[in-house]
Order: sequence, then structure tokens, then C-alpha cells
Amino acid sequence: MTIELQIIGSLLRAVAEEMGAVLVRSAFSANIKERRDCSTALFDERGRMIAQAEHIPVHLGAMPDAVAAVRKHDPEPGDVWALNDPYAGGTHLPDITLVSRTEVGFSVTRAHHADVGGREPGSMPADSRTLAEEGVVIPPTRLDDEVMTALVGQMRNPEERRGDLRAQLAAHRLAEQRVAELCERRGRERVFAAMDELYAYSERSMRAGIARLRDGRYEASDVLEALEGDLELRAAVTIAGDAVEIDFTGTTPQHEGNLNCPLSVARSACFYVVRVVVDPDLPASGGAFAPVTVTAPKGCLVNARPPAAVAAGNVETSSRIVDVVMRAFGEAIDVPAQGQGTMNNVTLGNESFTYYETIGGGQGACPDADGPSGVHVAMSNTLSTPVEALELQYPLRVERYGLRLGSGGAGKHRGGDGVVRELRVLEDCRLSIISERRTQRPQGERGGKPGAPGRNALNGEPLPAKATRTLGAGDVLTIETPGGGGHGR
Repeated sequence: MTIELQIIGSLLRAVAEEMGAVLVRSAFSANIKERRDCSTALFDERGRMIAQAEHIPVHLGAMPDAVAAVRKHDPEPGDVWALNDPYAGGTHLPDITLVSRTEVGFSVTRAHHADVGGREPGSMPADSRTLAEEGVVIPPTRLDDEVMTALVGQMRNPEERRGDLRAQLAAHRLAEQRVAELCERRGRERVFAAMDELYAYSERSMRAGIARLRDGRYEASDVLEALEGDLELRAAVTIAGDAVEIDFTGTTPQHEGNLNCPLSVARSACFYVVRVVVDPDLPASGGAFAPVTVTAPKGCLVNARPPAAVAAGNVETSSRIVDVVMRAFGEAIDVPAQGQGTMNNVTLGNESFTYYETIGGGQGACPDADGPSGVHVAMSNTLSTPVEALELQYPLRVERYGLRLGSGGAGKHRGGDGVVRELRVLEDCRLSIISERRTQRPQGERGGKPGAPGRNALNGEPLPAKATRTLGAGDVLTIETPGGGGHGR
């Protein structure tokens, strides 16, 4: 059974990876086909994640809530369900999730769409205050041609939106076919048994890793840079035997802006940290998350209640959760210094085009190595849009793109450098920036120095961390991303 388990586990992971490849290669928008801002996974009949592609952590850790929301509707074989409601299994509105049945469970895709009908082009407004301002809210809904037409009709560039949704559907059809082939070769009962054991193996391995950590309660805090002032985020990590509890009591209540996030996003960030700290090479499945309990007061920044806006919560608050939980673990074990701690979200668009990107930066140094430079890390894990693809598809020109030398923090091991990305717009459009670490620097560890904060500018004039502006043809946007903290004196 051990050999067969390895074979079936590898085949299930291969299906998840192939789903991702089909989605990326079939997509229309640069955000999915170039940046690969999408994720795929397979679940069993009980709604437990069994296999995932190595895609976007903030997508994957929150997927079980989406499957649970769809399972309440008793989906039929052949049906595909769509949702993006953050308070019903989603993350933020541009992330549209599709869920469908397979012979042994469910297949899931989640992709960030370049627009979902929000108040600002790209549906990532920097100053939204309610969910309705951020776009079309999709509760768990059976997706057919009529529903798809109605949905994309409320979004900018509807044919591009339709193309990306059809790319997701193609991934689901592939999953249905591949899982059926696996069941035919190995037998459905053997596949069911293997899925159970894969889940149990991940849980056993994670519990064994946690048990090697020093028991205790460890606390840390950090802040988010909201328009109205800093918002405090507090985390207490309790390690007890083979389990971990992470509690966010003391965190700022949800606020009027959009740095709020649902608890599913907070869980996702916590799962990522625990996996990194305990066993980063562990095959990812829901079993690895079973020993981790995440709690937060209702109505706080990381467990918001509707209709709070969440556009920035999924990208920026999730990144800060990683920082603060990792720092709490640092009281028990040696952890890396803080990385850039932001996704540097830039959205440009008008009624004829919408473009969204996140920008890499410096990662924190490790106890035994310098931090990498100019990378997407932690909750992002996307690629950068190639200059050639960006300029070919959009009225934009890349004036400068390179490392921000010297921005990493000093130390025995130096933090990675951020990047400088300069875009010239070639036609009038709207700009939205959602970024962090513009006043608060990424901190070093064990005496390492902090990295440099980021900087935003329009035609050379400074812009705040969160900004929405109207741009004219010829305007130049400059984003300088933060460097990572250093490690050791």
C-alpha cells in the first residue's frame, strides 16, 4: 500500500498541476496567463483538500471555505458553481472561484480577474468602504451560459472576462477526465482509501514537527498603514504538544476602509507560516492544517463582518499576518527577517482596458543565507508581467525595471533588495495603488538592520501608500519596493 499510496498521491498532485497549466495556457488576461495569479486543487467528498498545485498561498489556504459553501447546495455531477463573496467562502471580489464534482470529490480553481465591475477600473480601489464598491458580489451560484453572460455583462472588457472564465472551465473538464481515468486504472475504492491516508499522513507529519518546537505562548504585534492612520494587528501563538493555536485578540476592530479580511484569509496566512516554520517540504494537503486553530474576535480587522470592504485585506493584511505570526514564532525558533511585507498592488485602466499587477521586492535574510532580491514571496508567489507582453497588450510603456540596490537591510546575512518599476501611460486612465511598508520598515532579526521602506511617485511627486488618481497620457508612475530585513549582527 505504501508504494501505491505514493503513486496515487503523485497522480493526484499531477492532476492539480495540469489543471493549473491548462488554466494559464487558455487564459486571455495577462494577469493569469503571464503573472499566473491563479490556483488549482482537488478535494475529497468530505470537502477536505487532498492535493494542490504549488500556486498562491492566500488562494489555497482559503479554498476549503469555498468548497464548504458550495457543498451546502448539494452540487450535482457535471455542474460548476461560481463564487467570489468573501463572506461566503471567497477572499476578495476579483478572485472568482469555480467548484465542480469529480468521481471522488471536487475540483477547484481560483483566479484573479482583471476586473469584476468595481467602482474603479480593475476593481481594486484604494479607498473603497463597502463591498458593493469593489465589484459584482457572487454568492455560491450554479454557472451556466446564461449566468456567465449576466455576470460578465456587469464587468469591464466582458469578452476577456468570459475567456478567463472559460479557461477555468477547461481546467475543470480536464480534472473530471483525469480523475475518471485514475479511478478506472486503480479503482474508486483504492483512490478513496489513498485520499484518506494522504490527508492523515500530512496531519501526522505536521503534528510530529510541531511537537519538536518548544511549548509556550509567544506574542507579537505590527501595524498596517491605513489612510486614516496605523492599524494594530496582534497575534499570540500557543504551542502545546502537537498543536498550535493562533489568536488575534487585541487586533484593531474592522475599519471603514478596505484593509479588512474574512477569517478564511487570516487562516490561510497562518497555515502558510506554520508550514514554512515546521516542514516546508511536506506534501500540501488539508491534513497539514488540521493541528492549527485560528481564532479572532468577530468584527476585528482579520475577522470582518459584511458589508466591510476587503480589496486590500486579501493582499496586504494577509501579508502583515504572515509578518506578525512569523515574528511570534521567532520567540521559539530562529526565523527569517521580515520581507517586504506588501504586494505593491498597481491597477491601471479605463473603459477599454484594465491592467493589474503586483510587484516583487526584497525578502528577509535567513539565519544562514542572504535574502533573495526582487521576488514575490509569502502570500503572493506570482510572476512579474514580462515587459514585452505588457507593452504589446496595453497602452503602457516600461521606462525602467531593475533592482533597487542597497535597499536590503545590513547584517551578518543581508536582506534582499527591492525593485524599481517605472511605467509611462500612453492614454488617459485611472490609477489605484494599494501598498504597505511606506513608513514602517521591514524589520531585521537577531540584530540585523531593517530594510528600506518603499516609495510611490507620480511624475516625481510622492504618492501615499494607498492612492487613487486620474492619469493623463504621458504621466509616469514610479514604484520603489521595500528591501528585506537583515539577519544577525
